[in-house]
Amino acid sequence: MTEVRKGQAPAKLGRNEFHIRFRNAFHDPAYDALEQELGAIEQVAWEAYHEGRKAPRTVKAGPGYADPSYDLSIEWKETHDRLLAAEQHQKDPASRNRILLINGSSRNDGTCPGEVSKTWRMTMMARDLLMEQGFEADVLDLSLLNSDYDRHIHPCKGCVSTAMPLCHWPCSCYPNHAERQVNDWMNEIYERWVLAHGVIIITPVYWYQSPSPLKLMIDRLVCADGGNPDPSSTHGKKAEEAKDIEMAGWDYPKHLAGRAYGLVVHGDVAGIESTRRSLADWFGWMDFVDAGSFAQLDRYIGYYESYADSHNTYDRDTAFQEEVRNVARAVAEAVREIRAGRVAVSQHRLRDPRPK
Repeated sequence: MTEVRKGQAPAKLGRNEFHIRFRNAFHDPAYDALEQELGAIEQVAWEAYHEGRKAPRTVKAGPGYADPSYDLSIEWKETHDRLLAAEQHQKDPASRNRILLINGSSRNDGTCPGEVSKTWRMTMMARDLLMEQGFEADVLDLSLLNSDYDRHIHPCKGCVSTAMPLCHWPCSCYPNHAERQVNDWMNEIYERWVLAHGVIIITPVYWYQSPSPLKLMIDRLVCADGGNPDPSSTHGKKAEEAKDIEMAGWDYPKHLAGRAYGLVVHGDVAGIESTRRSLADWFGWMDFVDAGSFAQLDRYIGYYESYADSHNTYDRDTAFQEEVRNVARAVAEAVREIRAGRVAVSQHRLRDPRPK
């Protein structure tokens, strides 16, 4: 058996440290009158943390799982079942064409920036065009991470680097009720990716990279590319069992392969080409279908011009606006071709000599 290396994680919090962390969420003086009630809730939270009650509500895995008697998280099982239903709907020839539009900007006018993002306006432009063509246009606005109450995309924990079968599809790392890592948006987001026949990411560049909400989502989609749909096979997060399974041979299932994709990357100074290429490489790795040259766009809006006037600059750049519409048109056409069976996707007979 491959050795599981240990020694990095610190000791768990002591009771006093836990008290400080827990009470930081109740800084508002309005909570002072509820000291007794908060103390009782804190004690329950401490016990959950100390005992490691990650998934306090479970259900037996049942038939079809490697270990039918294994206790699955109810929340994971419900998400898993929704993904199966979503996949069935997505593959139904009678279902409407559906494209997931992802607004990758962190900005909206409901929080500190005080103004809508240009990315949002582009996303709405693409949505309107797709709806005119009879598509379902599902808008995923990642800026809501910054403006909605207690909404999160928790970071990927990197289970895949221990062994691919330890990375479950959908992700089983969250929610972790013992650690209060809850209200994770990804269970909904996974379903929206599965339902889509095409995906368009529209994003600005932040410091030569994708904005953090977009990167958080991308990292958490690692389970869609090779992830294990049966947590009972590893009895949850048993690293030794996962390593044994991978070493015996793992087929790296691509759970989202065959969907079309498009990209709009914009900036004001630098980084648009490298960001667009990295996103295209990521889609390619997951066996998404390139919708053609019109489906990938990187452009500057007001190169080295004022931030304050950038919306007006965008208004004047009607050519860029039409290029955004062309991205939507190209992906829509690719979806039609794929669903009509005129484009072969992920059914080739070539075998990857180095799957991962």
